[in-house]
Amino acid sequence: MRPRWIALLSASVAVLVGVMTWVAIVAGMSVGNALGGLGREHAEALPEFAATDVFSVSADGTLTPRPDGRSSRVWSELLRVTTPEFAASTITEYQTGDDPDSDTLAYVETADDPTKWVFAANLAYDGDRDLLLVTLIHEYAHMLSLGEDDTDPSAIGCDTEWAGSGCLLPDSDLQRFADRFWAGYTDAPARDNVDADTAWDFYEAHEEDFVSDYAATNVSEDFAETFAAYVVEPDVDATDSVVARKFSFFDALPEYASARERIRAEFHLEWRTGQ
Repeated sequence: MRPRWIALLSASVAVLVGVMTWVAIVAGMSVGNALGGLGREHAEALPEFAATDVFSVSADGTLTPRPDGRSSRVWSELLRVTTPEFAASTITEYQTGDDPDSDTLAYVETADDPTKWVFAANLAYDGDRDLLLVTLIHEYAHMLSLGEDDTDPSAIGCDTEWAGSGCLLPDSDLQRFADRFWAGYTDAPARDNVDADTAWDFYEAHEEDFVSDYAATNVSEDFAETFAAYVVEPDVDATDSVVARKFSFFDALPEYASARERIRAEFHLEWRTGQ
């Protein structure tokens, strides 16, 4: 099984800066090499939904066959988050299932072409629009931070984080985030951690440093959770908190800062920013 990112629902809800809540937990099947900090795999798989419909993504972002109903709506919401151009150039396949007994809400996994992605959604949860939006932004952050220009697929031994196929480049956004915000911890979870209890213990020790307990799982989930909060939550007042510095980190990256403003405008999130 190829490595994957998965955003899951859980019984324990992560609170983002007191305004919006969502749950995101990573799981996946063990696939060999340990993943340094990226959380793409797990020794035991949590329940996943079965994909019952598969759609190919064309060069203009349209799907074959043409989806209808909830499959169409979720894809449309994803295009609003990522833009049709990004989806068409980055995602090769869209999968959907409908399993209310599964905790998995959505995930992205590497495609046969390791520079591309497969996006899958569990339609059982599509009715919660806030949860869907935050999950799509979270998954978008994973795709943005593990793009073709962020990794060296030929590398075997990593001085940087292992990216599932090769190593993160030293100047990649995710590696710089790791160097800036995780290198100083002496009690951080293992680089490949996906265990919720381990994440909770680390979160309790450094609660003010994270937007949610799930963000304390590993570097990549911190990156994705923080970016989602950066988009949907009000701007943080000028403080010296770690969360504020993480938001400033995204402010300094034009790709992420412009994505925030575009998504806020697209989904009319001005009320979250006090505008």
